[in-house]
Amino acid sequence: MIEIFAVCTGNICRSPLAEQLLRARLADYPVSVESAGTRGRPAAMTPDAKRLAEMHGALAGDPDEHRARYLTERMLKTPDLILGMAREHRRAIVELVPAKVQVTFTLRELERLALAASTAELEAAAQGPDANARLRGILRHLSSMRGRMPPPQDAADDDVIDPFGRSWATYQLSASQLVPAVDVVARIVELARPGH
Repeated sequence: MIEIFAVCTGNICRSPLAEQLLRARLADYPVSVESAGTRGRPAAMTPDAKRLAEMHGALAGDPDEHRARYLTERMLKTPDLILGMAREHRRAIVELVPAKVQVTFTLRELERLALAASTAELEAAAQGPDANARLRGILRHLSSMRGRMPPPQDAADDDVIDPFGRSWATYQLSASQLVPAVDVVARIVELARPGH
């Protein structure tokens, strides 16, 4: 089973939205998706984040059942792919578990790298007997692209904006950054499935 882990600050807006949308999009695959926050405390998703989750296809009940969790090193030991919602989260993840640097990306960074690679490149990188090994191959390839292609002109383009405490328009902006990136991650996982 492929394990994906999403991280943001409070675990009440961005990372649970990414978690729930990935879970919905990959419902037919043996995939586990979880999330936590670098400053997460037990709390529900914000009403606007729940609204976005429902609007963008979260499974029934997921938004209501979510409770924020505080990120720990133990949570990061087994995931095959770790997604920070912003560069600060990616940095915190790698500081906790340096061995996971090659499989840790910001969500939008992974989207940017995957869109720069051809499907043929990703399929060629997907080598191995099972989906986990194939996904590791794809992620190794995408990680290697970090040094071969220029970063975005504005480094913040690799972040999903934090909507917490802000307007509905900001929540919508955050979703406009997050949802397309989630769709790209789902495509990567699909490519990792043997005989996709």
